[in-house]
Amino acid sequence: MSMKFSGRVALVTGGAAGIGRATALAFAGAGLQVVVADLDAPGGEATVSLIREAGGEAIFVACNVTLDADVKHVIARTLEVYGRLDYAFNNAGIEIEQGRLAEGSEAEFDAIMGVNVKGVWLCMKHQLPVLLAQGGGAIVNTASVAGLGAAPKMSIYSASKHAVIGLTKSAAIEYAKKQIRVNAVCPAVIDTDMFRRAYEADPRKAEFAAAMHPVGRIGTVEEIASAVLYLCSDGAAFTTGQALAVDGGATAI
Repeated sequence: MSMKFSGRVALVTGGAAGIGRATALAFAGAGLQVVVADLDAPGGEATVSLIREAGGEAIFVACNVTLDADVKHVIARTLEVYGRLDYAFNNAGIEIEQGRLAEGSEAEFDAIMGVNVKGVWLCMKHQLPVLLAQGGGAIVNTASVAGLGAAPKMSIYSASKHAVIGLTKSAAIEYAKKQIRVNAVCPAVIDTDMFRRAYEADPRKAEFAAAMHPVGRIGTVEEIASAVLYLCSDGAAFTTGQALAVDGGATAI
């Protein structure tokens, strides 16, 4: 199976840190030109610097994925600089809930659904016409194991990730005969800055997070990046409409 993508172009939203940064670096390491999009300009520029220091090619474009104009600008800038778009990793997302469903606020609901669902929808809305015009490509959306089942005290987040999987499957069927594949990656608990902020203050929570995975540990950002590259590769040419759990066995229990 070839994981080389020389001469191709990939767009990564939420590329300023964590899974997005790791995937942008992995794409660049496989020979792609990479567009890093994020609200966090310093973080996004840092990702680009890491890619260039390793000999890769990348640009940063500031983007709020909830704004149609911003998403249009990212696509336009991608085509202006690189002339094409082959792969998109729609990874931007937020996770801000603190309690049970009845304790949530309307502001939380709107914020989570805005980024996690509307953001993915807007990105695909503007990416798909480009891929159609080029005769094919691949899109991977970041969902979550929370989109494959229940997530106590994260009900809005869970609903948003179920919605991402719904968007993914629907788009995959709509464009299956157009040589465009659309899949989702569903991480469990991954070692990111977000995870560290949530659990460093209470080691017991970190131990619980590790124990929830049958393999006995949490995942790494590089492991998610590897799954994304696989889903974009020719090795996954017969794979579309799937929600791939990368979860250390958590959903197999």
